[in-house]
Amino acid sequence: MKRETFVPLRLRRGDRQQVAVTAAPAHDPTFLEALGRACYWQHLLDTGAVASGSAIARAEGLHQSVVNELLRLTLLAPDLIAQWLDGRQSPRLTLLWFQRHRLPVAWAAQRVVFAPFE
Repeated sequence: MKRETFVPLRLRRGDRQQVAVTAAPAHDPTFLEALGRACYWQHLLDTGAVASGSAIARAEGLHQSVVNELLRLTLLAPDLIAQWLDGRQSPRLTLLWFQRHRLPVAWAAQRVVFAPFE
């Protein structure tokens, strides 16, 4: 599978960005950061460091719905997360996609949902 990424190049005529096609793994830093925050927040909830998603939202200066949407990411199957951390995440599976689509709780159902993206 080929991936596209922007690579800044310094040319004599000024700065430009060109598209480079590579087969190297690609990461979606926005999604991975959101996943990391969600896992951290879930840890705070599990350990009792915070009482609720509302408390997290107040502490982070976010709306409660943002926290709740990101906490849904903690329901992802571990093998899917590992696949995406390896750089095998479809470019179409963005954080915005996760915010706009319902996520099945059952891991087997998640694999069915994400299979067409591979």
